Amino acid sequence: MTDIHHSAAEGFASGASTYAHGRPDYPAEVASWLVDDLGLGEGKIALDLGAGTGKFTPYLSRTGATVVAVEPVGAMLDQLVRHNPGVEAKPGSATAIPLADGTVDAVVCAQAFHWFANRDALAEIRRVLKPGGVLGLIWNVRDERVGWVAALTGIMTPYEGDAPRYHSGAWRRLFPADGFGPLQERRFSHGHRGTPERVIVDRTLSVSFIAALPAAERERVAETVRAMIAATPELAGRDEVTFPYETAAFFCRRLR
Repeated sequence: MTDIHHSAAEGFASGASTYAHGRPDYPAEVASWLVDDLGLGEGKIALDLGAGTGKFTPYLSRTGATVVAVEPVGAMLDQLVRHNPGVEAKPGSATAIPLADGTVDAVVCAQAFHWFANRDALAEIRRVLKPGGVLGLIWNVRDERVGWVAALTGIMTPYEGDAPRYHSGAWRRLFPADGFGPLQERRFSHGHRGTPERVIVDRTLSVSFIAALPAAERERVAETVRAMIAATPELAGRDEVTFPYETAAFFCRRLR
């Protein structure tokens, strides 16, 4: 689709499998955020927009709501269908959502909104929301207060180019948004535990602009990350480590 940033289209298409197992899940507090703040439950309909490989889709399903997932990158959508049987999954984008007007109670964008943070996308989201429906935005954000996490960011940053990033804060400039109430925020501590290869190396390789690199350059990045792990006392030689995150969750309501 023409409105998909090249880093997302190329990187997520080639790195869908790495994304599926390299990215963290979400903290337990997300369950109450979905129910208490977004109002999801039995009889409600939730749209997982920019759903990727479906990492967040099960959290929506566990509320009891009916879930529709929309994702523009075919390789990501294939992973989503494989891991979330029974969920209605559709190709589409934030500016061309394949749903009728006023049909969903909540639109949730997990690790995705920065890719399509523009007025056209917000207008399309507002179109499919019922009056009083809720837009939810959520990201697992690397905790760069930890030294080795900041070092990891330093390894990735030279490859970033013009890729939209949560950290830039550009997406926030859309709020307050026409037709929506004030943006409200919650934050939760989180950690992704597993082998260093999975939670650090694969996590790095799942970043869109890293996944889009030629294979030889991508392997050089992986080796640099492995060298950083070997040189970091709290990581070196460990069978399991915890990658620290802060989960940032936001929501605002469609005005009637």
